[in-house]
Amino acid sequence: MIGLLGATGAVGRTAARRIAALGLGPLRLGGRNLTGTADLAASLPAPAHAVKVDLNDPAGLAAFCDGCRIVVNCAGPTYQVLDTVARAAFAAGADYVDIGGELAAKEALTSGDVAPGRTAVFSAGVMPGLSGLLPRLLAKTGPLRRLDVYVGGAAVFTPLSAIDALLTRGPDFGVPMAAWRDGRVAPNTLAPLHRVRLPGFPVPVHAWPYLTTEAQTLAQDTGAGEVRSYNVFVSNRLPEALAAAWAEVSDVRPEALTPHADTVVNASLRDNADFGAFYVMLFTARPRPGSPPGPTRVLLTAVDSYALSGVVMALATHAVLSGSVPAGVHLAAEALDAESTAAALRDDPLVGTLTIE
Repeated sequence: MIGLLGATGAVGRTAARRIAALGLGPLRLGGRNLTGTADLAASLPAPAHAVKVDLNDPAGLAAFCDGCRIVVNCAGPTYQVLDTVARAAFAAGADYVDIGGELAAKEALTSGDVAPGRTAVFSAGVMPGLSGLLPRLLAKTGPLRRLDVYVGGAAVFTPLSAIDALLTRGPDFGVPMAAWRDGRVAPNTLAPLHRVRLPGFPVPVHAWPYLTTEAQTLAQDTGAGEVRSYNVFVSNRLPEALAAAWAEVSDVRPEALTPHADTVVNASLRDNADFGAFYVMLFTARPRPGSPPGPTRVLLTAVDSYALSGVVMALATHAVLSGSVPAGVHLAAEALDAESTAAALRDDPLVGTLTIE
């Protein structure tokens, strides 16, 4: 049995459909809206049934996890969930895959006793996730002199994803305006790029430097001399909405940030109205002198970043169930195989293009 939480959400629907299509086993779909969850279960090409469950109900969560081989969590806010569902899954003898969490969730889970033989994979979505996995394809032939990461576009935020975005601040998530240079974080070394044309992006964009912890790990793992990582927006509306909220509220609890979520959602809706929906991941590499020849650019385009995250969740679930990911607590960018993930994405109808050249 595969338990999937948040089944009717923006990510969960695609994850459920892809897991069912992969034939990984019967599904137990969990959500707060039992009617919508049951409708999804009836539409899947695999045995599935719906269960009403609330992540804030420990007994109900334990009952949901009981009997599952793996629990797949697409519910949020991801940075409020942290290791709560993972611990319930481990207690039930199940492995675990989560759309978010990052270092905060990984460290929370590993701060206590981790069930021996169990596997957990956090941040198995687009960003973080693919944003730290696909660039590894450019470092196959050796350490890079420089790696540039551009991720973003025009995506409509849901209220929960807006809260998640507002929660991604502080050293556990990244350093604004910083680059990675010669083995360390170099603060205040980059400036925003305004109205620049980048390959794959259909309109001029604004790129804001943000050296995520994922990008820092990527730099360490690949031996890159320099890494520049940018969040890309079609206008300054979202950066300004996020900055205004952070300036006004120092409390990082979700309940304190919730009143600002509507401002973020509305900014994304205005961008969508002006530019349509698109999502682009662009990674460019500059090899070190004398390095063997290899690819220098990875470009992925899609329309819906949430649905794309659902595809990644299904691929991560398959990797864990097949034994491709060893026991322990991992982040998806470090645990999944970049080449097989890219091959699966290239064949998925939700991916517009995926080129490695």
